[in-house]
Amino acid sequence: MQTLINFLVNKAKRVAGTVFLAGALFASGCASATTAVQTNGPLPQLHADVIYVYAFDAAADQVQLDNSGMMQKLKTMASGETSAQQQQQAALQTRERLADQLVSELQKMGLPAVRMDGPAPAGRDALIVEGRIDTIDAGSHRRRMLIGLGAGKSEVGATVAVLFQPANGAPQPLLSFEAKADSGHMPGMAETAGVGAAAGHVATAAAVGGGLHGASEAKHDTLSSDAGKLARSIAKQVAQVSTQNGWMTMATKS
Repeated sequence: MQTLINFLVNKAKRVAGTVFLAGALFASGCASATTAVQTNGPLPQLHADVIYVYAFDAAADQVQLDNSGMMQKLKTMASGETSAQQQQQAALQTRERLADQLVSELQKMGLPAVRMDGPAPAGRDALIVEGRIDTIDAGSHRRRMLIGLGAGKSEVGATVAVLFQPANGAPQPLLSFEAKADSGHMPGMAETAGVGAAAGHVATAAAVGGGLHGASEAKHDTLSSDAGKLARSIAKQVAQVSTQNGWMTMATKS
């Protein structure tokens, strides 16, 4: 696996000293964590007018599909798609969801974020947020339903790079960090059936517990939900370092 520095150099297509942010940020309530490490000196003084967000690289062969349980197997058979096709679709959907949600989260924080798919236009000082998705794991719906508390959890993780592109210059790598999000530790039927079992109502408790958990799973596709959590975690980190270093000022809400 290429190193983080090689990744930044290849993406920026420039040889430059890479600077990383020291510290750790844990996003509350969304089973996400963001970590970064400082390597060579203080972050530079600069000012940006806009944030360009690119869709992260995502390899289909890194996708772990959920093939647990009879229902999942029947869905796979009914779709007529091969595992490779399903992996490709999951990779594309996850990267698109992450990019769109990241723009939305940054905008909610009062930062001028724009989705960008081509070369960043000249004439504006800009921060660029890009990266690669390292983990796309659908986990096991069956284990989440039956066991819960983290068993069979889904997960999406990424390596994030932030660069600065001056109005008429080459992009300069600023910092990089890793972030991940997962489906958390929702109780499964084993836990939700416990109270009812003590009262002699095992069947009722299990049905209610399974129904509640199933409704939650149906309402939020796990990988899409994880990508949304990941976007919020990344946005918080980008906003934090940008405002702390004076790179951008968040707009105040009227």
